[in-house]
Amino acid sequence: MTIRILLADDEPLLRMAFTMVLEAQPDMEPVGEAGDGAEAVRLARQLNPDVVLMDVRMPGTDGIEATARITRDCRQARVLILTTFDLDEHAFTGLKSGASGFLLKNALPEELLAAIRSVAAGDAVVSPRITRRLLENFAHQLPADRRTVEDDRLERLTAREREVLIEVAGGLSNVEIAAALHLAEATVKTHLNRILTKLELRDRVQAVVFAYETRLVRPV
Repeated sequence: MTIRILLADDEPLLRMAFTMVLEAQPDMEPVGEAGDGAEAVRLARQLNPDVVLMDVRMPGTDGIEATARITRDCRQARVLILTTFDLDEHAFTGLKSGASGFLLKNALPEELLAAIRSVAAGDAVVSPRITRRLLENFAHQLPADRRTVEDDRLERLTAREREVLIEVAGGLSNVEIAAALHLAEATVKTHLNRILTKLELRDRVQAVVFAYETRLVRPV
């Protein structure tokens, strides 16, 4: 399968560098370039890419708003936020907006390619532990109203699925969750897949964000 990729960055030289790296891969195809968020949204709707590499600081519509629009309108497209710092507030808001992860701009080419392949396969690039650190650092931006606990989607989960979701939000891997809850790793994977389906979430990182936003777990 060829991964179709849309590049969104206001620096033409950076887009050129990314394009050269991507074109050298037999399983990747750059399908478009955008110099700002509005153009990225337009091209995503037109081209329906598998992955969007999204810069956050662009003129006009920024990458965060563009991410929210793309993940809302283009269900297939996965967004990778490009950021400068691993605990950047923009990375936090990008994850809340629906991104499947973020990538440091100084990442090595092999890290970029691995991230794109992971996201295209339905996985998240950012580990739950880093997501948890982001959420705790920027907890003041999370909803404070306890009514958010009453999200109807929570009622779809079984008691065991809630337990698994809480452990996921704590940054545990499937192996660690299996040990903590005395389950087989395959059983944990099954529970996680059901959780994502019932909550209508894209990936593990979005599950962590959901758990914090609904106050199922709270920042320490």
